[in-house]
Amino acid sequence: MKVQVLNLDGSNANADIELSDDVFGIEPRADILHRVVTWQLENRRGIARATRERSDVARTGKKFGKQKGGGTARHGDRAAPVFIGGGKAHGARRREFDVSLNKKIRALGLKMALSSKAQGVAGVKLVVIDSLDVDGKTKALVGQLAKANFGKKILVIDGEAVNDNFARAARNIVGVNVLPAIGANVYDILKHDTLVLTRAAVEKLEARFNG
Repeated sequence: MKVQVLNLDGSNANADIELSDDVFGIEPRADILHRVVTWQLENRRGIARATRERSDVARTGKKFGKQKGGGTARHGDRAAPVFIGGGKAHGARRREFDVSLNKKIRALGLKMALSSKAQGVAGVKLVVIDSLDVDGKTKALVGQLAKANFGKKILVIDGEAVNDNFARAARNIVGVNVLPAIGANVYDILKHDTLVLTRAAVEKLEARFNG
């Protein structure tokens, strides 16, 4: 698949790049993408902590009153839920959200997410730019992105590491997120209108699947 390389302002860089059909030319499947996104979101959740029940609190188990004649209920344990400091009745149980997913399915999901952008599924698009060389000024970068008309939500993926000047200029722009190639993931790719890849990012992503 041949794609035209652009500059950061959307102008033509007078170059083309050949994208691997094994990475960017796969037919997307909603069920695979759903499985990978669900796996990602589940593993972001923290552990749901348990409340202390009657057997967990440190209270005396000694019977503290007479069985009869006291004019009160017949309690035998201060850990009962009716007392302050007692255990909670029917409390929350500990839950862990450590979901596993086959490595091949995770890799296939990422390929399908990249392919959906490359094929323009649902109006979203993939853009390949030459580099992220900017002067580090947010105002100048906002002007370039507005001229390029990439949309409101943009995910920019660079190569081994994100260009420092670009990261500094983009960090205060609402809707623009930046990742190195190693951080590319299905959820972030799908939730943005436009995926912007540098040449270095394309090389890294293709090497990731071919190596």
